[in-house]
Amino acid sequence: MPHIELNNDLPGIRGLMAFSPDTAEPLGVFTEIILRSNIGLTPVERELIGTYVSYLNDCFYCHNSHAEIACYYLGGDKELVDQVRKNPETANISNKLKALLRIAGQAQKGGKYVTAEAVAKAKQEGATDKDIHDTVLITAAFCMFNRYVDGLGAITPSDLSTYPLRAKQVAEKGYGNHIFKSPQPTAAK
Repeated sequence: MPHIELNNDLPGIRGLMAFSPDTAEPLGVFTEIILRSNIGLTPVERELIGTYVSYLNDCFYCHNSHAEIACYYLGGDKELVDQVRKNPETANISNKLKALLRIAGQAQKGGKYVTAEAVAKAKQEGATDKDIHDTVLITAAFCMFNRYVDGLGAITPSDLSTYPLRAKQVAEKGYGNHIFKSPQPTAAK
């Protein structure tokens, strides 16, 4: 149950964005830029970073939402997403993404936890400065998003069957104001 009166029943960050359209608009634009860019990291890599950070932050809504978006991009490969979420070191992903997720795990604890060694390793594995920048920025953003969702007690559906429907909508239409203005998708009857 939300800690404040939202006057809507939208789940997760969507309910909070509907409550505060003035902050929702720039957050939507920002999220579109950091998660859907194809410069350097791919959208699926970006979603996997967000999923992993949200998992580390124990934000049920965010790690399940973004895991489903990553699954959508991966053609439904839930096993790979679960591997990344739970132990990226043993996941069937590139060494570059493993190195970037190591940086994300450090940044999730706090910016000063990111080590020069982790950055050097990521570069050795082929990460560019832009990849490293975006990894830390996505991590910082998700720490904020996770605290926003959990700190205000946003509605968090425990029925995971609606998450793939929403993931498809986000993957196909992107982030932005439609996120909080469109109803929660439901399965066709």
